[in-house]
Amino acid sequence: MNGATQSNMLVQLIPFVIIFVIFYLLIILPARKKQKQHQNMIHSLKGGERVITAGGIYGTVSRVMDDRFEIQVDGNTRLQITKSSISAVLEVGGEKSKQ
Repeated sequence: MNGATQSNMLVQLIPFVIIFVIFYLLIILPARKKQKQHQNMIHSLKGGERVITAGGIYGTVSRVMDDRFEIQVDGNTRLQITKSSISAVLEVGGEKSKQ
């Protein structure tokens, strides 16, 4: 009876394991990949590149600091923003770069 009970428990756990594997493959892996691409984009930024912030502000990176960027928005207008708020880097023609 003990062997039958143990195998019955394993059969009941199989659907949960399958659901977890599917969840991991469909949700967690793509999110990690996207987060890693964003980190690489932020670490590769240097002065003079055009960016878009998460709030929709277009600007040019004028200074890179440890925890934030300073972007020049217009003329003498400069904003200091956190590194995580950069959402995209623009190419020379104004298009989003493909990453």
